[in-house]
Amino acid sequence: MFRQLAAAARSLLLVAWLAQAVGAWAAAPVLGYKVVAKYPHSTQNYTEGFFYLNGSFYEGTGLEGHSAVLVTQPETGKVVQRQEIAPNYFGEGIVDWGPNLLEWTWQSHTGFVYDRFSLRKLREFTYTGEGWGMTRNATQLITSDGTATLRFRDPETFRKVRQIVVHDGAREIGQLNELEWVKGEIYANVWHSDRIARISPKDGHVIAWIDCAGLLPEDEKVNAESVLNGIAYDAEHDRLFVTGKQWPAVFEIRVLPEAKRNGH
Repeated sequence: MFRQLAAAARSLLLVAWLAQAVGAWAAAPVLGYKVVAKYPHSTQNYTEGFFYLNGSFYEGTGLEGHSAVLVTQPETGKVVQRQEIAPNYFGEGIVDWGPNLLEWTWQSHTGFVYDRFSLRKLREFTYTGEGWGMTRNATQLITSDGTATLRFRDPETFRKVRQIVVHDGAREIGQLNELEWVKGEIYANVWHSDRIARISPKDGHVIAWIDCAGLLPEDEKVNAESVLNGIAYDAEHDRLFVTGKQWPAVFEIRVLPEAKRNGH
């Protein structure tokens, strides 16, 4: 009897190990999209940060000499607030935190805290490494730096609390850019890719990909750097928005269970 139980236990362990091994190499499923609505977006905006809050789009734009934080009306594209940053900074990700808005920069190791309502700069902060994307959950900021690593940070001190390495099976996913927190997952643009990664915040594995290929026709892109970059989520109405650097539009999309190209 004991030998039978031992053999059964070994079999269960083997099954568990095989399942784990297969999971380590399995590629995440690829999902499609359908365009639900289209909103105007300025082709002057080199989008590096993007989120939706209280009926407005908040956007952080990049390029030295052109970087700014903008608040726009989605339906009209009208800019209702704008805060430019010094021309020596290349603006990157932005995120709201309570009454404030945080922005960091690409290679200057300098970030800014603004009053979210007036966009008046309150203070600056510093960090090591490059600044790319930024989002948050209820307790921490989450940042990318162009590698496969996402860092969870204390929103008051910007100190790193923990980190995860993003992977699809055994393959690390680098070039992670703009980020958004959506229903307990991290959505991430991958620089120069038409796919958005849905990432587990627990261990970094890619839950699924959203293939946005064909969303903006090639002849509507300003140049080769007019790539998909910008994810915003309206949690109250369960709406997902995506845009790109110098794209003429923001697209509200619905994710489909498999990759398709209809509806736009």
